[in-house]
Amino acid sequence: MTKMTHLTRVVTTAVCIALCVVLPLALHAIPDAAKVLSPMHIPVLLCGLVCGWPYGLACGVFGPLLSSILTEMPAWGYLPTMMVELVFYGLISGLLIQFVRTGRLTADLYISLLAAMLAGRILTGIARALIFAPNAYSIKAWATGYFVTSFPAIIVQLILIPILYLALQRARLIPPRYQTADAA
Repeated sequence: MTKMTHLTRVVTTAVCIALCVVLPLALHAIPDAAKVLSPMHIPVLLCGLVCGWPYGLACGVFGPLLSSILTEMPAWGYLPTMMVELVFYGLISGLLIQFVRTGRLTADLYISLLAAMLAGRILTGIARALIFAPNAYSIKAWATGYFVTSFPAIIVQLILIPILYLALQRARLIPPRYQTADAA
């Protein structure tokens, strides 16, 4: 595979959107697992990395929206905040992977992933403080929600997403980023 076609990107995005519905459902069998592990973040970040920013952005909009419509997760009151967060993740991870080229796939993935996760948390925190909960959202609430409570999710995402990306590449479902075998 030399390049992903538009159709391949659309189908991959649709699969990631479906995962935004299925993964939270699967984790809700375990008390608070979905809340702690943030399962929608994984397909959105992966979609941005694999398909690019427009598709990651679309996944960030339609994944939580479809999940909320079909399963009421996230709840309607939290849906706008979740959509903003996931839009930033899909958009930023897709933009960064496009421009970050270290010559090493794992370095590209981790730089793009970490920067997207940090920027998404900062930008969503700003949106919550200014739009969704003005005068009621504190730095302490932001730090607790986006770093302390979600620490297990951050670790899972940093481990799982690069593994999934590499598995997709090795299975030839996505094109290689670099032509040499040692660039992984």
